[in-house]
Amino acid sequence: MALVLVAAATASGCSSDDVAAPVPAASDAPATAPTGPADPDDVVPEGYDLVQATITDADGTECEVCLWLAATDDQRRSGLMFVTDLGAGDGMAFRYPAPRTGNFWMKNTVLPLSIAFFAADGAYLDAFDMEPCTDDPCPTYPTPRDFLIAIETVEGDLPALGIGPGSTLELTELPCE
Repeated sequence: MALVLVAAATASGCSSDDVAAPVPAASDAPATAPTGPADPDDVVPEGYDLVQATITDADGTECEVCLWLAATDDQRRSGLMFVTDLGAGDGMAFRYPAPRTGNFWMKNTVLPLSIAFFAADGAYLDAFDMEPCTDDPCPTYPTPRDFLIAIETVEGDLPALGIGPGSTLELTELPCE
C-alpha cells in the first residue's frame, strides 16, 4: 500500500485564491536541504530532506507543496521540536513504513501546530490543532486509526495548503525545486 508518486514542480502553498502561503511516535532517508530562516534567530528544521507533494482539495484543485520529510524513527521523534520557522518548507510530513494508530505530542515544540492525517491511499482522515508544550509530561493527541502520513504545519495553515475533508495527498521523494 504505497502512495502514488508524482513528478510535479513545487510552489510554496496554495489556497482557493492561489495565494502562496508541523510529534511523533514510530525508515531511511538522507538528510538536509538548504534553507535559511527569515530571521537569523529563527530555528529551522535540520536533518530532513525537502520533498514535493501534491494535495488535491475536495473540489479537485491541486496544490503543489514542499514538505520536510521525517521518514526515520529518529526524524519522527524529533519532528518540529525547538523549530521557530519552517524555512523553505510548507510543513513537515511524518511518513511511517506501515499504517498505524497512536499518539502525537508537542514536547519541546514551541510553535502552535495543525496536524492532518492521511491513509495509505492518500485519503484525508482527520485534522486538529496542537498547543506548544515545554512541561513534563506534555498532553498527547490520539491519532485516527490506520494513518500512514501526518502533516504538521503552523496552526491554521492547513486550508491554505488545500488540506481538509475530502482532500487527498500524493507524497514524493523528489526534491523541491
